[in-house]
Amino acid sequence: MVTLAEVAQHAGVSASTVSYVLSGKRSISATTRQRVERSIRELGYHPNAGARALASSRSNIIALMVPLRTDMYVPVMMEIAIAVATTARTHGYDVLLLTGEEGPDAVRRVAGSGLADGMILMDVELDDERLPLLRESSQPAVLIGLPADTTGLTCVDLDFKATGALCVEHLAGLGHRDVAVIGEAPAVYERHTGFAERTLDGLRSAAREAGLRLLHRPCEGGYDATAVTVARILDERPDTTGFVVQNEAAVEPLLALLRQQGRAVPEDVSVVAVCPEPVALQASVRLTSVSLPAQEMGRKAVEQLVAKLDGRGGDEVVLLPPELTVRASSGPAPVR
Repeated sequence: MVTLAEVAQHAGVSASTVSYVLSGKRSISATTRQRVERSIRELGYHPNAGARALASSRSNIIALMVPLRTDMYVPVMMEIAIAVATTARTHGYDVLLLTGEEGPDAVRRVAGSGLADGMILMDVELDDERLPLLRESSQPAVLIGLPADTTGLTCVDLDFKATGALCVEHLAGLGHRDVAVIGEAPAVYERHTGFAERTLDGLRSAAREAGLRLLHRPCEGGYDATAVTVARILDERPDTTGFVVQNEAAVEPLLALLRQQGRAVPEDVSVVAVCPEPVALQASVRLTSVSLPAQEMGRKAVEQLVAKLDGRGGDEVVLLPPELTVRASSGPAPVR
């Protein structure tokens, strides 16, 4: 392996100068910096991670906590995780991925061991049991998600309340008066997961303002569960002409069930989804949807955390505004 001393000899400078170029702790002239960086490239020098950590009292690692649950849509979680990893790399950090459902124990383990310089937490609940420990810890952290109380926290998320409202406003503008919501699995609401609860809050608030009748039913997803949910909805509200779906696994089963019942989309029934863009585009009917900005959430979370690590960032909540794209699945309410 190439050593720091060999880089210094090749560049014609002292070893301490090479160290200062790498750490940025002292101002080095542009000419000298360029000469050192050229030698680093030509020799293929890579700083020893352990020595660098000892010298800087940093691990240059970010811990990403992603509890992988069967009731969550894993592709979205992984898209966010990949965005976190690639953005972290551009800032000189590696990512330690924690996928277990350890709750506060994971926060305690990372904060107390020096495993990572900072943490990013996903799958945030309204009353998340990890947050008291996080507030007590001095370690910088960012949440991808929004709890009920954001005091003393830095959060990045899609504005899910505005997302729910946007879906209802779109259907109301098309003349729909009875709208049903096919939601996430029951366990997601039982945990009071932030994104699901906030979407529902936005749906209900906008429905009240627009004078719509709104019916919400959780769904496990998959054909059989969706069939039971749709049958229940149409039994309770036979005049339903609009569906909002926040459950990727229920999208295609819903469209198939509507076809089987002779209900044309969008002539008889309109469908709006809160889902990733590929799900909306690859459905049997291209869906009007609010997409999930997974990559942007991951990127902004890292940028917020790096700013905190560098002493530049404070506690703040960053909510990304939703954008609804109208496609083939929504149209005017049928005349009764």
